[in-house]
Amino acid sequence: MDTTTTQPGDGGARRRKRLLPLVAANIALAGVLALIELGPVAVAQPAGNDPAAARPRGQYTLVGGRVQTGNANAVWVIDSANQEMVVLQWEDGRNMIRGVGYRDLDEDTQPRSRR
Repeated sequence: MDTTTTQPGDGGARRRKRLLPLVAANIALAGVLALIELGPVAVAQPAGNDPAAARPRGQYTLVGGRVQTGNANAVWVIDSANQEMVVLQWEDGRNMIRGVGYRDLDEDTQPRSRR
């Protein structure tokens, strides 16, 4: 049996008092969501006037193999869209990946002068 005494018309005011912070929080969250959705767009590459300056999205191929020096393995990462190659090697002692080498494959395919 309920032993609390309530006065007529008192329940509606209490309910509104409890709902007011929830309504305010929902309005604030809707405002934050609107700022995120309608805010500035971040791009990974510069969107300048020079289309040649924009780097195309990469098309990657990974090839694993053994390196001639020592008892180590390496991964060759080839980006065919940008004509680049990177060689990566895992260092057990330091628990990190080390970049071994880089090649610009487009430069390698250009004819060399005979001087």
